[in-house]
Amino acid sequence: MQLDDVRVLDLTRLLPGPYATQLLADAGADVVKVEDTSAGDYARHMPPYTDEGVGAVFDAVNRGKRSVCLDLKAESAREAFYELVADADVVIEQFRPGVVDRLGVDYDTLREHNPDLVYCSLSGYGQNGPLADKAGHDLNYVGLAGMLDLSREGEAAKPSPLGYQVGDMAGGLFAAFAVVSALLSRELGGSGGEYLDCSLTDPVLSFSQTAAAEVFAGGDPRPGETPLTGGYPWYDVYECADGGYVTIGALEPQFWQGFCEAVDREDLVGYHMTDDEAELAALREELESLFAERTRDEWVDALVDEEAAVDGVYTPRETFSHPQVEARGIVERPDDAPPRVGFPARGSDIDHETPADPAPGQGAHTDEVFREAGLSDERIAALREDEVAR
Repeated sequence: MQLDDVRVLDLTRLLPGPYATQLLADAGADVVKVEDTSAGDYARHMPPYTDEGVGAVFDAVNRGKRSVCLDLKAESAREAFYELVADADVVIEQFRPGVVDRLGVDYDTLREHNPDLVYCSLSGYGQNGPLADKAGHDLNYVGLAGMLDLSREGEAAKPSPLGYQVGDMAGGLFAAFAVVSALLSRELGGSGGEYLDCSLTDPVLSFSQTAAAEVFAGGDPRPGETPLTGGYPWYDVYECADGGYVTIGALEPQFWQGFCEAVDREDLVGYHMTDDEAELAALREELESLFAERTRDEWVDALVDEEAAVDGVYTPRETFSHPQVEARGIVERPDDAPPRVGFPARGSDIDHETPADPAPGQGAHTDEVFREAGLSDERIAALREDEVAR
């Protein structure tokens, strides 16, 4: 799982696109972040900040990349960019539809310089449809995709923003998957370059498979009523004696039976998958009373070795120090850099011993990358003198 020979030109900023290219960088790709000559990636300047004064989110999703500064609105800068494209494998952009055409860095233009280029456009709603040009953020995307509605406790409850930016991260993850798939297709089939249209909304909609089945059958899943949103007492969240919460996910009969036996309530086994409203209400009351007898950690400890599908609800701070998270090593804690959530896969060909290099300074690798592309020192100096490169 090493992309060491793959070079990615990254025209994205903020979170979704940089997360996509961070995954590629963590897998070994040489990611060159192309920023403008003014502020660069906005996330550089967004709190909270690292001890070095860099935006912490920027640092988290730009480790191990290189940075080049170019004003793509200038012809001389575009010509220099085209020379970078000639040796690149991938270009990822995150502008609104139409912007790359105005800048002259659209797929049709760039493929003239590199016909084998994999080009990925990542946007909020995709490149077509009535909302293609609409401004948006994660909250808008999960709202359109139905996730925000189903996250409510019930019909009377107000939808609340989700704790994680699901659309941004899902979109970034899918963009990385699509890019790797296109690279593999190119290598296996000799198919040449490919254009990819990825949105931040579509992957969230793809997550809706259980709800979609009901919709396609003529229904309209409602919050608090579906099997996965509170309709089943054996698949829900319960408050404990200390105000903490536990989750129970006993969808399968064996997990429900294991739970009932572990808490000495074999009398409840037969109620699994009942559709009787009175029995469901009575069972929920029994479980509420039961879980209120102990603290969250007492329940977790008591059931950790049982086939009961019960676990705790943790704050992010608790999560990052949880023994399971520590054992997986996904949180990297280098001595000379801030901690970060690292590459989320484990395997025999994935190196997790050496954390990625720090996020690059703005334009820190401009000269280096241009020299690799064959630009002379005189030409690089001229770009700097014209203030179209930094």
